Amino acid sequence: MIRTIVTVAALVLPGLAFAQGLDVQPVMPGIWAIVGPTEQRSPDNHANNATFGLVETDAGAVLVDPGGSWAGAEALHGVVRGLTDQPVKYVINTGGQDHRWLGNGYWQAQGATVIASEAAVRDHKDRASLQMSALAQLLGDDLEGTEPSFADITFERDYRLDVGQMRFDIMHRGSAHTLGDSFVWLQAQEVMFTGDIVYVDRMLGIGPAGDSASWLEVFDAMAAFGAKHIVPGHGRATDIAQARAETRDYLSYLRSEIAKVIEAGGSIEDGTHIDQSQFSHLAVFDQIARKNAQSVYMQMEWE
Repeated sequence: MIRTIVTVAALVLPGLAFAQGLDVQPVMPGIWAIVGPTEQRSPDNHANNATFGLVETDAGAVLVDPGGSWAGAEALHGVVRGLTDQPVKYVINTGGQDHRWLGNGYWQAQGATVIASEAAVRDHKDRASLQMSALAQLLGDDLEGTEPSFADITFERDYRLDVGQMRFDIMHRGSAHTLGDSFVWLQAQEVMFTGDIVYVDRMLGIGPAGDSASWLEVFDAMAAFGAKHIVPGHGRATDIAQARAETRDYLSYLRSEIAKVIEAGGSIEDGTHIDQSQFSHLAVFDQIARKNAQSVYMQMEWE
């Protein structure tokens, strides 16, 4: 399992680096995970409370997810400049959360081309106002400059991107954390960028924009590629074993326990009291665990 962490302070201005809360984790030569904090969005992290990916090629760099705001994208750019002299030519949006797309406008202003699934773009357009309103409450003046900006290239299921000598296969296989989640496969390097299909180190969140049943299927489709290196949507770069234990196993357990509650005629409140303690080591467990149970109960009632 990969655990090497390079602090951004060594790469950009020290005070700015610590305020932004971004760490750089080398995955293999020319490929990095940029790991944001696990806590809630705030002016300090510019809504960059997620993990991003950077790949350097001889024909430009590719960024996996743009940051959660104009300021968040600008903060990511500071990290990128400390890692490569190559300009960011492409930005891939892996899903519908704010940090997966609301930084698009910044990168487009730098000349980058943004790629996303059609399902993700529909989600962006449907929830742009809601997400902007929520971020205004959480970020305040730090949201200045951020405007919804949509992908330049869209695809239904598969998109192949060739940059220099590197091939990126971008695949959408259904709803997971959000409706348009995609994963990015670098076959030659055995690296998988999962977006919010995988959470490690912190508890995943289940909300109305996702589908816990489909999420399991999408996880399995991603895992079938046999990646050696997993760069998740949240947490440190890792391997499939940790990804399975902290994402798929949790989803499966939650659905199994909620099914028992529903079959016994239990209420949604009963569902929130299922025992999730085996996952209590994950960050934000206390804030999210009961909400997740509530969301799964509602989803399963309609299945």
